[in-house]
Amino acid sequence: MLAIGLVLNTLGIGLFCWAIFALAVYALPFFVALSIGMTAFQGGAGLIGALLLGTAGGALTLVLGQVAFAVTRSPALRIVIATVFAVPAAVTGYHVVFAVSHIGVPSLAWREVFACLGAVCIGVTSWTRLMVLAKTRPLEPGGAVESAS
Repeated sequence: MLAIGLVLNTLGIGLFCWAIFALAVYALPFFVALSIGMTAFQGGAGLIGALLLGTAGGALTLVLGQVAFAVTRSPALRIVIATVFAVPAAVTGYHVVFAVSHIGVPSLAWREVFACLGAVCIGVTSWTRLMVLAKTRPLEPGGAVESAS
């Protein structure tokens, strides 16, 4: 019985960490969705209307960011767009890892180290996911787009 409890606790903690990591990567769209939803609810849209508007706003933020990244040819502008998505994710990662590290790390210095590593990992993951999901096709020298064959 003890072995089953240990296995289930390990799986539960692993699932919890995976969910936090997956959600922290999308911090900017979540923040936009939450802000739009709260504004709509306070404006009298009702619970269902606020949920719908918030969900649409968050999804639109993610899609527009990916499309803007894919369409833009300027490396500087791509870096700016990716940074806009990666910085809130890194801040979220820092705070999540710092809060979770209170469970098993007694030293404040080590909690800071783990929190900084978490911020870097989640920020880089957010940056990478934006770049991978919005790939562009290379142009041929004549200006025509290559066919995928």
